[in-house]
Amino acid sequence: MASTPPTSASETSALKIVFMGTPQLAARILEILLSAPQDHLRVVAVVTRPDEPRGRGLRLQPSEVALLAERYHLPALKPARIKTVAFVTELKSFAADLLVIAGYGRILPNDVLVAARIMPINVHTSLLPKFRGASPVEGAILAGEPESGVTIMRVTERMDAGPILLQRKIPLAPDDTQGSLKAKLAELGGFALLDSLALLRRGELTETGQDENLATYTSPIAKEHAVIDWKADAGRIERMVRAYDPWPAARTTLGQDELLVWRTRLVTYRDESAGSTAAPPGTLVKLKPALIVKCGEGLLELVEVQASGRRRMAAADFMRGRRVAEGVRLGE
Repeated sequence: MASTPPTSASETSALKIVFMGTPQLAARILEILLSAPQDHLRVVAVVTRPDEPRGRGLRLQPSEVALLAERYHLPALKPARIKTVAFVTELKSFAADLLVIAGYGRILPNDVLVAARIMPINVHTSLLPKFRGASPVEGAILAGEPESGVTIMRVTERMDAGPILLQRKIPLAPDDTQGSLKAKLAELGGFALLDSLALLRRGELTETGQDENLATYTSPIAKEHAVIDWKADAGRIERMVRAYDPWPAARTTLGQDELLVWRTRLVTYRDESAGSTAAPPGTLVKLKPALIVKCGEGLLELVEVQASGRRRMAAADFMRGRRVAEGVRLGE
C-alpha cells in the first residue's frame, strides 16, 4: 500500500546530504550524486569505514568513498564505533536533510537514523523484499534469478525492511559476475537515487510497504563459502563461480595445491567421450581439448583457473606441462 512520506523537501533550497558508504559500488553512487546540479542537492559530508590494511605490505588504506571525498574536498568521518555520543553529535552538526546510505557495512542505530531532518535513504542492490542482507548481488546470481535491480528505500531499524520509494530493474545476463553486476547496479542505483530525490523535491515521492511473505535473506560471504562442493549440480557450481568473482573467488584443490576457478561453462551437449558419468563428483573426466569435471549432477568445463602464486590463465594452458591424468579428483 502506497503512502506519502511524513516530511517533504522544499523545491527552492538544495537538499543537504550526508553520504554513508564504503566500497567501490558506493563510491560510484556518490560520484553520480556529486555530478548532479549542486543547486538541487549538496553533499556536505561522508561517513565511511576506518582505513584498513591492504596489499602485500598491509599498509593502512582509505576506502574508495574516502578517496572520492578527498578528491571533492568533503569532510570524511571514519568512526570506529557509531554507537557513541561523540559520533552522533558530529553527524548532527552537519544539519543534513537526508542520510543516503549505500554499502556502509554496518546496521545503523536509531540515534543515527533520526539525525537527518527528512529521512534516511538506502540504495539496496536487489529488488526488495528479495535478498535482504549483506550479499544481495551474490544471492541473486546464486539463485539463478532472471533479473536484478536496485531499491531506493527509507531506512528503518529492521534490516532492509523499510518502505520502498523507487525500484529499477535490469536483466541478469547469463555471464554476469559479482563484479560486472555490481558495476551495472552502481550506475542504475546512482541515477535511481537522483530520480527519487527529484520526486522528493516535487512532493511526489510515495512509499510502498514490503510484502513480508516474499522476503528472503542473505548473509555475509566468507572465504569458506567459496570452496566448491563437487557433489552439487553443475549449474549451481557455475553460478557460484560467477557469484564469487572477484571475491572471495571459487576454489578447489588439485593434489596439494589450491586452485581458484574463475570461469566455467556448462556442458549441455551429449558427449560420450567425456568419460563415465558414474565417476565420483570432482573427477577430471576429460583433459583435451577441454578440461571437464564430473559434478553431482552434470558436467562442467573449467575455462579459466589460477594456481597459488600464479596469474589467471586458460585451463588448457594451466594443464599444459602438468602430469595430470584423467580420473584425478579435484577437492580431495
